[in-house]
Amino acid sequence: MKRLKIFTLTLIFTGLIFAILVVWANHVVSQTGNRYSYNSIDSIPHNHCALVLGTSKYIWNGKKNLYYTNRIKAAVDLYQHHKIDYIIVSGDNRNVNYNEPITMYNDLILAGVQPECIILDYAGFRTLDSVVRAKEIFGQDQFTIVSQSFHNQRALYIARERGIEAIAFNAPEVDGVLTLRVQLRELAARLLLFVDQFTSKQPHFLGEKVVVPAN
Repeated sequence: MKRLKIFTLTLIFTGLIFAILVVWANHVVSQTGNRYSYNSIDSIPHNHCALVLGTSKYIWNGKKNLYYTNRIKAAVDLYQHHKIDYIIVSGDNRNVNYNEPITMYNDLILAGVQPECIILDYAGFRTLDSVVRAKEIFGQDQFTIVSQSFHNQRALYIARERGIEAIAFNAPEVDGVLTLRVQLRELAARLLLFVDQFTSKQPHFLGEKVVVPAN
């Protein structure tokens, strides 16, 4: 009985510590991200490049992923309002049938973005990879991140902790059950963010630098 009591107390204590860590991580990341995020196309300042964070165009049931659709629209809005000059599309290209950068590239062109203004980053396997590579590979010390607000907050925290003067443009959120799953995954990602920070995690791949033309 005594062992069971000790075990139960240990579980409660561990759960309490974990909950505190989750709340703390969420607060720190949100606070930093909100400071540098914009919702209005009129108020956001100009940057040479936007960094569009990749996601799948379709969800598991074959329907369009509105997270993806809204990010593409947000990037096009920035481009059409002359708030950016170039767009870096960064995502996963795990196999020949799944290539986020190429998909984004094609849809941006269909929306009216000039092909020469789109730069493909095929090694954006994680948010950390996309953000760090924008500086280390594409030479951008400041840029505009494009994703949903919760994702932008984490990306901005990563950027600012690594000396990158990034801002973000928030694409519209998505309502529904999918949002709950995404938000729960985001909480886990925010905890992992601090593990990455503690271990000085670097992108999976760096490689040769790519020159983004100057205006």
